[in-house]
Amino acid sequence: MRSVGSFFLSFLAMYPGIGRRFRAGALCLGMIWISGCGSLVATRSSTLLGISNPGYPQHTDYLEYQQGRLTEAQLLDRLFHMAMIGDSLSRDFYMSSIPSMVWRSKMHHRCNWFLDTDPSANSVYSLYERLAQETPLVACEYSSVGGWVDSGESRKRFLGSWYVFSFSQQVDLILEEERFPDLVLIWIGGNNLRWTRSVDPRRPEEIETGLQKMAANFRKDYERQLGRLVERAREQKERRAIIVFGLVNLKSFFEARDAAEQLRKKNPKLYPYFDAVYQRFESTKLEYRANMAKLALVYNEELRAMVGDFNRELGGDSPVRLEYSDALATIDFSDVEVLQRIDAWHPSAKAHNMLAEAAFGALRPSLDFLGIVPLQKNADLR
Repeated sequence: MRSVGSFFLSFLAMYPGIGRRFRAGALCLGMIWISGCGSLVATRSSTLLGISNPGYPQHTDYLEYQQGRLTEAQLLDRLFHMAMIGDSLSRDFYMSSIPSMVWRSKMHHRCNWFLDTDPSANSVYSLYERLAQETPLVACEYSSVGGWVDSGESRKRFLGSWYVFSFSQQVDLILEEERFPDLVLIWIGGNNLRWTRSVDPRRPEEIETGLQKMAANFRKDYERQLGRLVERAREQKERRAIIVFGLVNLKSFFEARDAAEQLRKKNPKLYPYFDAVYQRFESTKLEYRANMAKLALVYNEELRAMVGDFNRELGGDSPVRLEYSDALATIDFSDVEVLQRIDAWHPSAKAHNMLAEAAFGALRPSLDFLGIVPLQKNADLR
């Protein structure tokens, strides 16, 4: 065995190009696995046990379930349903070793600002948990690590389920369900900010035109997928709501990352995967980040205008409420504590709590539209 190993190492030393290609291939396969394996199954949580309390408005449904007149699936269908479309910023994810990223993509669901069911004090107080204080619900997480806004024209691929689930594919999953969500939250587009992939930064005279083209394509692709959701929502017998969240405040995020870099200079052991972010997101480099932040603002204006166009088409008496919200786009992330301690790019637990609080504050108009009255106003549940 030693001789075989020695021969293999000698062979690689003689032909270093083969070794590099081998390692690159292994890394590529690993990243393909990471990107998609977290997207195979949507994660769900529900407050089914909560409605066993006689104070809940849905308690009569629970009694039918106990008496065998309703199956568990039928009972769940009667609860409020909320769905999340997004990317890694809506997941507990960060750049690290391949095994670690595989675990966080494939197995480590929940533990994020949208969906966390851990009641301990040091966990994330998620949007799901906050809303559960007002109404029993089913929450479904479709967010995919690496998800991006796409045209949806070439969604069928070999081993497709092992790749990233894009916006169009997450919409596919929702539309495949028999029960369309009462409320759909959308926060996706951060991976469309990697402008150096589409525009040559070495040609400054072409950058502005290139960014404008990216923004136009972003809106066109986003509009196509949002239109699919709106169309299905209009077909429902009861009211539905969709909230489009603006992209994150990158200016403050970069301030936090600069602070992390200064700390790392004093202690190189901090943020061990700090540089890995630059390798995967070249646009985050100091010389490129101004245009990345600028593009995020342009995207948000396109989203706001797009939602306005949809609402003019829907009319004032529509059973579908569509809203653009800047609740997540205006959060100040300049504190270094909002960054993950591993890559100094993805949100920390503190940031996830901030996101959950901001998102929850943005829900009230949609909840009122859907007739969701806080439980404490319905009955005394003690």
